[in-house]
Amino acid sequence: MQEEQKKPVRAVSLMIVITLAGKILGLVRDRLLTINYGSGMEANAFLTASRIPRVFFDTVFASAISASLIPVFSELLRKKGKHEAMCFAGNFISVMGLLCALLTALGMLFAGELTAFFADGYDAETAALAAQLTRIMMPTVLFTGVAFSFVGILQSLDEFNIPAAISLFSNCAVILYYLTLNRRFGIFGLAVAFLFAWFLQAAVQLPALRRKGFFYRPSLSLRSDGMRKVFALMLPVMVSTWVLPINQTVNSKFGSRLFGGAGVSAVELAYNLFTVIAGVFVLSVTNYIFPRLSRASADGDRDGLRKTVSGTMHSTMFLVLPMTAGLVVMAEPLVDFLYGGGAFDAFSVGITSRALRYMSLGMIGYAGQAVLCRVFFAEQRGGVPLVAGAASIAVNIALCMALTARFDVAGIAISSAVSFAVNALCMALPLQRRGLGVWDRRFALDMGKMLLATVVMALAAGGTLHVLPDGSGKLLRLLLPIAVGCAVYFAAVLLLHLPEARTAAQAAGNMIRRRD
Repeated sequence: MQEEQKKPVRAVSLMIVITLAGKILGLVRDRLLTINYGSGMEANAFLTASRIPRVFFDTVFASAISASLIPVFSELLRKKGKHEAMCFAGNFISVMGLLCALLTALGMLFAGELTAFFADGYDAETAALAAQLTRIMMPTVLFTGVAFSFVGILQSLDEFNIPAAISLFSNCAVILYYLTLNRRFGIFGLAVAFLFAWFLQAAVQLPALRRKGFFYRPSLSLRSDGMRKVFALMLPVMVSTWVLPINQTVNSKFGSRLFGGAGVSAVELAYNLFTVIAGVFVLSVTNYIFPRLSRASADGDRDGLRKTVSGTMHSTMFLVLPMTAGLVVMAEPLVDFLYGGGAFDAFSVGITSRALRYMSLGMIGYAGQAVLCRVFFAEQRGGVPLVAGAASIAVNIALCMALTARFDVAGIAISSAVSFAVNALCMALPLQRRGLGVWDRRFALDMGKMLLATVVMALAAGGTLHVLPDGSGKLLRLLLPIAVGCAVYFAAVLLLHLPEARTAAQAAGNMIRRRD
């Protein structure tokens, strides 16, 4: 029994390690962009052009694919067997591939109009370059649709490591381009490298799919039981998953009006860092629990559903609270260490770190909405996430309009942070009323303990950073306060008797004893 309890911990831990490696390579990729192109015209045009196909896909299919594919595939697998589930998967991929191909063609045709909409603050030269790059990168919509479909199938079959590793391969491909061909082919070659990287994300999953018994049987049937359920789920799921891509589109649009377009780079790079730090843990956990939530819902196991959600949220807050405080305190040295240098000057570091500092305040809401929306998707009830997403988008737009002119990139970041919180709150309240929420006396007490430990940690890390001499190296200014903060947080949560701290201490003790 003890061995069974360790399996989920091991699986999530391995996923976190793989995801972290991919995210670190993503940071290396972004650093190479800033070193080579800074926050100038080419960088801003490229970031906008790379965002357009992602938004095209995310707003229509990305999470909708996994959120509708996984529950329906899992249900067919349990009730009708593997062959029926695989036939449904082939039908799903055919239909989604056709729709993604149509989106690709439309995006290439209207690249100029899309650029004008996404970044209305650009001058004519930057806008023209962004449109050219958009045409090159639009086929990523098609490759992403196939890759995400493969991810959903593998996760439904309890294979999590290969889907978690796909960004390792794609980021390595882009990094290799920077190191070998960038001087020769420049920003247009970089766009082609990104296109190949997304193709690679789909291709590397094929061996794992074969091992799991997947077969592709082309079919464009829209009337099968599985596809009818998918379409019934997709509309509310699609709207609810518009939150991040639409909010980022809004943020980029307002950012293009700041500092001659450099606000785009500041907001994009800050968001990338934010999602690396928050996403490594949060997305690993949500990807792992979602198939389990789907199975618990299909089996009518309400108690299992509640325990999974409660335990996940408790453990998530244990790590997200100190990460939030750490980012607030360490935003400037982190951005300076990762991106500073070359064409990325002190001004670029300053506006990017300011955006990151205020955006990090939304990490609790970001984590909460990522976990809670999976509950509704697992139950095949997309109405509440739809309303929550719409409210979040409306709040973000209103706050960007009110705050950007006065607070520049900080106003955009604050808008994002508040929108994350609104999204999470709109989903937490209905779950609480249905008895599936996480808020009870024990959770409230433990949250108080975590907050106290987080405040102590932030004071320790900030104090350490403050006393370091101005001439201290970038690495020392980054690592020493983080090390002090982590040590203080861990000591505080141990003294406060939080269960995650005891588990971590026991695991560390076991590792030391094994080495001895």
